[in-house]
Amino acid sequence: MTNIVLPNETNSLRNLFGGELLAKMDRCASISAVRHSERRAVTASVNHVSFNHPIPEAGIVVLESKVSRVFSTSMEIYVDVWLDDPIAGTKIHTNEGIYTFVAVDEFNKPVPIPQMIPETDLEKERYAAAFRRKELSLILSGRMKPQDSVELKKLFVQTDL
Repeated sequence: MTNIVLPNETNSLRNLFGGELLAKMDRCASISAVRHSERRAVTASVNHVSFNHPIPEAGIVVLESKVSRVFSTSMEIYVDVWLDDPIAGTKIHTNEGIYTFVAVDEFNKPVPIPQMIPETDLEKERYAAAFRRKELSLILSGRMKPQDSVELKKLFVQTDL
């Protein structure tokens, strides 16, 4: 997705409001979720967002989202945000976010999602990290015991040497 930052989307420093960016990122991630699952998809959580570089008024914002991993009915989607200056010929990575979406049927009940296979090194890295984030989320919410984890067990469970 590509947008230009309008004056009514900026804060007192004339930079894009964080909430405006979050909404744009959510929309972009939503498109990836629907395209991948071929179902309606809803935002389940915003797992991480970083604001590394301000985006000024009149800046051209490019958002790129991609499914990083599919679980049974949920999928993690990574969103990268760029500030594009075609006049200067520069493109700055300003932000990134990790969203979780759930595919739903016509009754808003979760439905299975087709798996995906990572191909590039970056896709493989994000795919592996998504599993660790999922386990951590389950452990912290109490839905998984630390000793039942695959990747994070060593962080939570003391073993005798």
